[in-house]
Amino acid sequence: MSETKDAQAVRQWWRTSIINMSPGKIAFRGTPIEELIGNVSLGQMIWLMVVGGEPSQEQAALLECALVAGVDHGPQAPSIAAARMSATCGVGLNNVMATGVNMLGDIHGGAGEQCAELYYDIARLIDDGAPLDEAVREGLAAWRDVYGKIVSGFGHRFHRPVDPRAPRLMEIVREAARNGTVSGRFAGIGEAVQAAIGSERKVPIAMNIDGATAVIFCELGFPAPLSRGLFCLSRSIGILAHGWEQIEQGGRNKGPMPPAYLPKYEPV
Repeated sequence: MSETKDAQAVRQWWRTSIINMSPGKIAFRGTPIEELIGNVSLGQMIWLMVVGGEPSQEQAALLECALVAGVDHGPQAPSIAAARMSATCGVGLNNVMATGVNMLGDIHGGAGEQCAELYYDIARLIDDGAPLDEAVREGLAAWRDVYGKIVSGFGHRFHRPVDPRAPRLMEIVREAARNGTVSGRFAGIGEAVQAAIGSERKVPIAMNIDGATAVIFCELGFPAPLSRGLFCLSRSIGILAHGWEQIEQGGRNKGPMPPAYLPKYEPV
């Protein structure tokens, strides 16, 4: 029996190539769920769901390295602090997690996306014939015209001169490049940007977690906006852990500072 116009309109309201679901059937991008369970890693599943296609085990492992590195940075991170505060307000664990994730914006959480944009812009300049050093200078200048002096992905308020996560991630990327899993192109671009900023400052600067994970996401060919989404996915693990820990610890209506310390009053 052919569908009525109304039925067609209802079925076409949402269109997706991600999942084909009907009673008794669940398939992700054409593969039945029962064939995926027990046969793919979480990294492979994330890749399949988000960008499609089947990554190699080595590509998925590299993605997982980036996700592992970004899971947490302690209660001084606004996303974690907000999650822990909300956990003392009587909300459910899902609300706790949403509170933390909703703190991940352009400044805290969006740096990886901005850094990936910079790397891709520099790569395009190189493709147009610019030498690496010239492409880095032009790319940085154009990026700063949009975002300002501070370059996302470099420098850290705690970790100076080295963010301990970045060198390990870059080591893994270089190994992946030697094995042919990735090209290593964006590792070179990231390190060149780091060197250029350090030269400007006349003091070494850390490549931070955002700069290093942006290298990985670019090496894997992910569009820049996915850097932010993948960071949110990664940090959700830390948010969950801290939210649950705070629920177990207890506490009621905990604010950003102990009650004995009040904000400074400044009369107008």
